[in-house]
Amino acid sequence: MTVVAPALHRGAHFETRRTVRFADCDPAGIVFFPQYLVMLNTLVEEWFDRGLGIAYAGLIGVRRCGLPTVRLEVDFTAVSRHGDELTQRIAAEAVGRSSLTLRAEFLGSDGLRLRARQVLVCTSLESHRPQPLPDDVRRALAGFVAGVPKEAQA
Repeated sequence: MTVVAPALHRGAHFETRRTVRFADCDPAGIVFFPQYLVMLNTLVEEWFDRGLGIAYAGLIGVRRCGLPTVRLEVDFTAVSRHGDELTQRIAAEAVGRSSLTLRAEFLGSDGLRLRARQVLVCTSLESHRPQPLPDDVRRALAGFVAGVPKEAQA
């Protein structure tokens, strides 16, 4: 069963803040777009560690459970500059048997900078084949499916 939610809603997401660093920027002093993708991956890891309470390094390294990105859509809506503070938000839009669709937003003091939709597939790092999301991951995700009550996520 796949649970689908319409959008990112306050209270149904994990949120953190990040300062744009010199290393993130191109010679014009704005974030070089591939660095946003590095930031997005870091956000996913932080969400697992601090939001879901599941050590991402343990999931990958010890449990040999991968979560590669198989689809990524990104809208870059405004530039970010060295020193800007970004609020980063992430939530699950849909949770399937072995896939997870995420929505993320990066916001600056003047509004939206980036919006992303990302599909991850749970894989065995031994066989590199899809496998069901682990039960503990599925349970932890229940509080982060945007706009969908926990009862509807069974």
